[in-house]
This record gives sequence, C-alpha cells and structure tokens, in this order.
Amino acid sequence: MENSPEKPIAFYDDNAATYAARERREPVARLTAFAELLPPGGTILELGCGAGADSAWLIERGFAVTPTDGSAAMASEAEARLGRTVRVMRFSDLDEVASYDGVWANACLLHVPRAELPDVLRRIRRALRDGGLFYASFKAGVEEGADRFGRYYNRPSQDWLTESYRLAGFATPRIETASGGGYDGEPTDWLHVWARG
Repeated sequence: MENSPEKPIAFYDDNAATYAARERREPVARLTAFAELLPPGGTILELGCGAGADSAWLIERGFAVTPTDGSAAMASEAEARLGRTVRVMRFSDLDEVASYDGVWANACLLHVPRAELPDVLRRIRRALRDGGLFYASFKAGVEEGADRFGRYYNRPSQDWLTESYRLAGFATPRIETASGGGYDGEPTDWLHVWARG
C-alpha cells in the first residue's frame, strides 16, 4: 500500500481540521499569475482544493470555480469556507471533456503513484479547452517514497514530467524550480509546472 493514494487520503481525512487551520490565508504568487493568464470569468477546475483557500480567492475575482478534493473531510472543510458543494473525486475519476479554461492543481498531484500519473495528465488535458492553462506543483526528486506521515510522493524529475506532459497532449511545459517547505516541516525542492492544452 506504500504507493497507494489511500494513505494520503486517510491522512487528510484524519487531519482535515488541523490542516485547514494551518492553510495560508494569502494566495501564492503563482495563483495570481494563473488568474491573470485566464479570460475574465473563466471556468476553473481546482484539483485537491484542501480547505478551499485558493478556490475562495478565485471565486472572489469572478471565476467560475469547480472545487474538488479526494478527501471527504477536506471537502467538508472547503464547503464550510466556500458555502457551496465541493465534489469528492479521485483524479482518476475526472471525465469532463473540453470544460475548463484552466486547471489548478497545487501540491496535490504529487500524491498520484507515478505509474498512474500519465493517465491523470491525459484526463486533465481532455478536460481543458484547447489553449487552456494547467498549473501543478510537485516535490522534486528521483525516487518515489513516503514522508514521516506515511504520505506517498511521486517525486518526478523535470525530464520525466516534460515527456509525460508531451505524451498527454500538452505543449512543452515551462518548469520553474524553487525551494520551500511543506506540512512536514522539511526543506523541499519544488517543481512548478505550467502547460497549455
């Protein structure tokens, strides 16, 4: 079960209130950049919305946001914040076609087993309208593994991501690197990936 998405979902179900209380209140700079690259009032799918901070920020700016999360408990936290339904959905259940101007997946696809990520990327590409914008962030690395909480991480390389995005039908992605941290408090190298459908 080490590479199973069940472990991260169980973690977020068990720790939803604590996680939500720690969620940042101000948007990351990349969220602002994402919004500026979309048409006003555009449709956005947020994957792994957590407690809903990013969806709330986008909704306040007039975007039509569909928030989703794989954890029912996190979705409940987001519903309380947003005052609307949050769809409980696994990434592998995404089946929309040409429905969104943008897909925002901040620090969530990093839990998808690496062998399953290409299929999820194809699903995201299919859900985007032509020319739509897709943002995702991943913990950088080479080897898959778990953190001290037992949460699985796929830790892809830039080359692996570039090829996987290309095979999924995206234009060549732009990948930014940055240092940061995470819930576990450990220093982390991040890959911020931008791609057009």
